[in-house]
Order: sequence, then C-alpha cells, then structure tokens
Amino acid sequence: MTPPDPEPRRLDENNRETWVALARLLIQLPTALDNQLQRDSGLSHFEYGILAALSEADEGTLRMSELAIYANGSLSRLSRAVTRLERRDWVTRTPDPADGRYTLAVLTGKGRDVLVEAVPGHAEAVNRLVFDSLTIAQARQLRTIAGRILNAVDAEGGMTPKQGP
Repeated sequence: MTPPDPEPRRLDENNRETWVALARLLIQLPTALDNQLQRDSGLSHFEYGILAALSEADEGTLRMSELAIYANGSLSRLSRAVTRLERRDWVTRTPDPADGRYTLAVLTGKGRDVLVEAVPGHAEAVNRLVFDSLTIAQARQLRTIAGRILNAVDAEGGMTPKQGP
C-alpha cells in the first residue's frame, strides 16, 4: 500500500498578500517601463534590453543564443525583435567566423546612439517608479531579496532560453 500524497503547500494569509503584491509588481512595473520607452524612444523594453546587452558585450557583439539568455526570451521572439532592429539599422546579423553554425548580433553605431539617447529617460523612470519611494536601506534589502529569489529561480533552470513565443 502506498502512503497518501502529502497535503499540498498553501500560502498563509501573510504570504498570500505578499505574493499578490509581488505578482502585481511583476506585471505593472514592466508595463510602465515599456510605456515610457515606447513613448520617449520608440523602443519596447525587450528591444531596449537587447541593445543594452549588446552595448555591454565585447565589440557590441553576441551570439544570438547568448543574447536570448540575456534578453530572457525565446530564440524566435529574439529573432523577430532583432529583425525589427535590423530594419532600423540598429543591429546587424552576421555568421560567426569562429563557427558558422552560429549567428552573431552586432550593435551598429546608430543602435548605440539610440540606446545612449534612451538611457536617461529610462533611468529617470526606474528612479521615479522604484527608488524614489524607498530608503537606501530598503533599496539594499530589495537587492538582497531579489538576489535570493533569482538564485532560487536559477537553481531550477530559470535562465535558459525558452522555446516558442
């Protein structure tokens, strides 16, 4: 005879209220940042992340598979976004000379200029929406809390590229 399944874990009232607040934050903050970037720079938050990741890479170049990890998006979603950025001459794609099976995404000068122009407005929005309402100690706590949650997510394979859209 097999033992009965253990009772599923549930959220207590305090954790449920905290979870609801965090879930709302996870939905509303990216939307607010996306709206600011669209309004001020004509970029989605996802596209901004792509340009930012490329700008921090050596020679502004990353393999598409690596860029998908930085952008936390599927390869197909990343490919569609890079196509839009290519049309604007902000990114180019080229075969990887070290291994032709891979494609490199390369930030162009125009793409770097767009990012440089977008950064101040984005930084202002992040400050206004996040840091202006926190004390220095709370911001430090938020960094610690976010780090712990990300460690738990990473331990379950949370930073691997997603399949599909």
